[in-house]
Amino acid sequence: MSLEKFLQSLHADTSESRQTDWEIDWEDAPLPYKLYRNLPVVPLSSEVPLTLIGHESPAHPDLTTIGHFLWHVYGLTQLSQYPVANAINESERSLQMYRRFVPSGGGLYPNELYIYLKTKEVPVGVYHYDAAHHRLVFLRKGNFDSYMIQALGNRCDVSASFGIVFVSVMFWKNFYKYNNFAFRLQGLDTGVLIGQLLEVTKRFGYESDVYFQFLDRAVNHLLGISDREESVYAVIPLSMEPTISINNGIHGEEDISADDLCRELPVIRHEHYVRSQKIKEFPMLTKMNEASMQNSTGSFRHVRVEKHVDRGIQAIYMPRVDRLSYDLASICQKRYSPESDFVLSKVTLTKVAALLQEAASSFSYHNDLKGSLENMSRMFLYCCLYNVEGIPDGAYRYDNTAHLLRRVLPGDHRIWLQQGMSMDNVNLFQVPLCLHVVGEKDHLKSLLGYRGYRIQQMEAGMLVHRLLLAASAVGMGGRPLLGFNPSISDEIYNLAPQGKTSLIQIPIGHYRQRPRLEGGLHS
Repeated sequence: MSLEKFLQSLHADTSESRQTDWEIDWEDAPLPYKLYRNLPVVPLSSEVPLTLIGHESPAHPDLTTIGHFLWHVYGLTQLSQYPVANAINESERSLQMYRRFVPSGGGLYPNELYIYLKTKEVPVGVYHYDAAHHRLVFLRKGNFDSYMIQALGNRCDVSASFGIVFVSVMFWKNFYKYNNFAFRLQGLDTGVLIGQLLEVTKRFGYESDVYFQFLDRAVNHLLGISDREESVYAVIPLSMEPTISINNGIHGEEDISADDLCRELPVIRHEHYVRSQKIKEFPMLTKMNEASMQNSTGSFRHVRVEKHVDRGIQAIYMPRVDRLSYDLASICQKRYSPESDFVLSKVTLTKVAALLQEAASSFSYHNDLKGSLENMSRMFLYCCLYNVEGIPDGAYRYDNTAHLLRRVLPGDHRIWLQQGMSMDNVNLFQVPLCLHVVGEKDHLKSLLGYRGYRIQQMEAGMLVHRLLLAASAVGMGGRPLLGFNPSISDEIYNLAPQGKTSLIQIPIGHYRQRPRLEGGLHS
């Protein structure tokens, strides 16, 4: 299958991207976290703050604070056990899993966190965050400011940062279950994790920039990971200063090669454990990863967004509401992803306004895709509403600039959306709000090549995370879904003439929790 056909199949018909004879070996499933062996470790304080309200970080972040930061981003937070409907045998009647503050497709958590750390308490160098033991594993010693400045194309003053977080994807961790469809899930999961990292960063008083464009092989080489099994998707410098980007995100005049940069450091390879005894090949994922790589800084680009102009479309102005105020830790802890648990009840206009405003307002962040004058988002929010107080049933586009809904098509569209579901795990007739994150149909490929696809999925995941946090803050639950037919929602919203498509579907509404046992994994 060609790469172009592969991407089309991931969206048009998800079944085409999976092998018909694919069988999941549940007994040989990988761990949801990576475990390094025979390397020095740095224990982190287990006395993590369980609330982030009024949290103040020291002027110079210490190891304790960084440990708290990493735990709130991606640490193990809860052990959850709940019954499984229609289980075939006794051993499958209950599902037990370790939860984190972020959701993940199937609870598989394909991402890993690494950090280049510059603090006084530990040697300067590169570490892996061992989520299973809440500790740092020491991978490579040294000051790599100059190396990372070059890997980012001379666009970041790395010397002003106290650390750089690397978000990677381990392909096998969800390929074993989802086959080639894992490629789409991995981008979205990465975006959700980045969204959580940015929110935690704000609470700790740090500043951050998200770099989607960097010399992949050079960064992977620094961490000592093989791009045949794992690859970095985002690089996020952290500092106490307002901004650390330079040159307005444009690479310097010198064109830096990944191969040349790799020669500056010796190769390192560390033993790690994933539990699976039989790791299958995933050639399409490695081909897509290879095609997405940037081998020189000359390939870095800005992404311009054309302003959307609506003419003659009925507008419903939303009430102005205050930004939601909540404790991020408690909202993450109570976040719930309903399936058959949705319960239809009327939703107020104020609650919808707060949900949409919060998701859109907090989506602004520093990144390397736009110049200093380019602030418009590449993601769009559409929604099908039913039984919302003060809003006629229909399909709408949310205009975050004017804070209003523009009606695209009147009526109750739940039957069409339900028919487009590939699984019957959610009853959309019990859902008042069905939101769709929409993006460009060419997935930014015309400008960024195949890398544009994974960037688009990451930004979609970031917006999904904001929607889930906002839903939790207003007392509702959201269920991100990829098992839907995008052609149906695209037709409802008339997206084809605009060159856009639905990327992910998120039903949001009130719910009744299913029985489950939970216990916190913290002191």
